[in-house]
Amino acid sequence: MSLLARPSAAALVAKTMQRLTGLASRRPKGPGSDAASHARFPEFPRTVRTLTVPTSVAPARATVYLPPATTPTPPVHVNFHGGGYVMALTELDDPLCRFLAAEAGVAVVNVDYVVAPQHPFPAPPRQAYEMVRWVVEHAAEQGWDGSRVTVGGQSAGGGLAAAVARQALTGGGPSIALQVLHYPPLDLVTNAADKRAAIAKPMLRPWMAEVFDTAYVPEPKRRADPLVSPAHPADTADLTGIAPALVITAEFDLLRAEGERYASRLGAVGALVEHHEVAGADHGYDGTDDVKAREVYALVARHVREVHGRGA
Repeated sequence: MSLLARPSAAALVAKTMQRLTGLASRRPKGPGSDAASHARFPEFPRTVRTLTVPTSVAPARATVYLPPATTPTPPVHVNFHGGGYVMALTELDDPLCRFLAAEAGVAVVNVDYVVAPQHPFPAPPRQAYEMVRWVVEHAAEQGWDGSRVTVGGQSAGGGLAAAVARQALTGGGPSIALQVLHYPPLDLVTNAADKRAAIAKPMLRPWMAEVFDTAYVPEPKRRADPLVSPAHPADTADLTGIAPALVITAEFDLLRAEGERYASRLGAVGALVEHHEVAGADHGYDGTDDVKAREVYALVARHVREVHGRGA
């Protein structure tokens, strides 16, 4: 067992990463800063408001991105950011949220959910699910249509979106029109060192994945939980009736294989809308490659529009 597989060591490294990303986000400009995220895709305005939602885990803060004012009672998309279940990179998804609000005509609720090691599993998926239920139940007062809801996320956020869809399946709702899983981690049972990327030095290194996995789920036996590892063979439950999915993987990503496996599993029960692989891309590619980001965000927007019957 490596040192980083020990919960105490993983927690220490995770907290250090939290501090470093926090400092980067507050810089006036430069990669990783909130200002840099807000400056991307300037044609899409940042029309937002904030809210705080009570959950059994902790209050969940969120930024609501509003669609054009001409959209009456819009559908709602709940977004969960990436960051290995460890880093609160909410603003990194600002370009995506603005893009979807404008191009898909939806209100986007970008959730600042609790992260590990302060809040390990099962706190994040439980809070995420309660957040989606609240979004549906309080739709009228918030000005969106709770009968037309989609969920999605990038990296760890994609894992949480998958967990929300699974809880909706087993918990009697709410009805989710689409789950968007963008290069998600879906198999924490398999050791990160045993995962293979198509390039020698992928963006998500095995040591990083080991830190994230251990900080998020310190007890190895719990990593087989369906809300953590739905792409691992240990999860054999019937997924018939789960929310339809758009699964997006990246060619060079360390997590590519598990995304492909889950897409295949969803396809077997008729729940796969599309599996799209981004050629020549690595994990987190859309944070730096504006061309590829626009192409994939447009794909997501198209699918969100289509599930709500709004066409191209």
